[in-house]
Amino acid sequence: MTKEQLDIMRSKDGFIAALDQSGGSTPKALSNYGISEDQYDSEEEMFDLVQEMRARIVTSPAFSSDKIIGAILFEATMERKIEGKLTADYLTDKGIVPFLKVDKGLDKESNGVQLMKPIDHLDELLTRAKEHHIFGTKMRSNMLSYNEQGIRDVVKQQFDYAKQIIDAGLIPIVEPEVNIDAKEKEKMEVLLKDEITAQLDQLSEEQNVMLKLTIPTVADTYKKLMEHPRVVRVVALSGGYPIDVANKKLKENKGLIASFSRALTQNLRVDQSDEVFNKTLKEAVDSIYDASIT
Repeated sequence: MTKEQLDIMRSKDGFIAALDQSGGSTPKALSNYGISEDQYDSEEEMFDLVQEMRARIVTSPAFSSDKIIGAILFEATMERKIEGKLTADYLTDKGIVPFLKVDKGLDKESNGVQLMKPIDHLDELLTRAKEHHIFGTKMRSNMLSYNEQGIRDVVKQQFDYAKQIIDAGLIPIVEPEVNIDAKEKEKMEVLLKDEITAQLDQLSEEQNVMLKLTIPTVADTYKKLMEHPRVVRVVALSGGYPIDVANKKLKENKGLIASFSRALTQNLRVDQSDEVFNKTLKEAVDSIYDASIT
């Protein structure tokens, strides 16, 4: 982590690209890209194909630091190279700050939420992340219905791991996602804001985090979190919304910037010519950027 990277995250206009599809979500990402499961025979082949997809995105002229300030990587992507450089170094050279997804997926639903599975060997992973010049991390939980104990458990688990990540010298992105189809989504977001604030208030001046949150039902619900001195930046996940819907909702929240995955890549296809691929990606990048600077 460098001061320049921290300054970019705090204040530069732009958004964070989420390129961190893991084992469970990779087949769906490849299918959307136009590669079906019968086109690969092993997990290694699957990750080779998704690396090719990510490399095509990252090397595109549309994927530049003019509008993209950060990118979230999967562990296997961190270990691989693009044009002879480790992926994080390639991004850094482009002026884009690299993050690493560190969670191991979601546990079974309990109390209306899915906590993260235990992140085994996190210290070892964080050491490798620093060796690969990663700036920060990301970890996701999922909240499906209003349950006070469940929401408190999600936030506590997120911040317990966040403190371990901070101690390792990285900036954690805390991502307690509220499912967009939750019946009491607005009520959940009010409690989530309060629980996050309580955890932030316990941090020292040397402990800083980023927050990745579902775009709220009521605009500017998270304004106070954006102003909290321990928060580097608040970013939004698209949560399954199509890009036009996600962008419209994002524009309603001043200061909230995007960290989109599906909304960024939903119209990209493996059989597109480079010209069409780059044009399609540029259209997505431009629209997400515009929504992020309102």
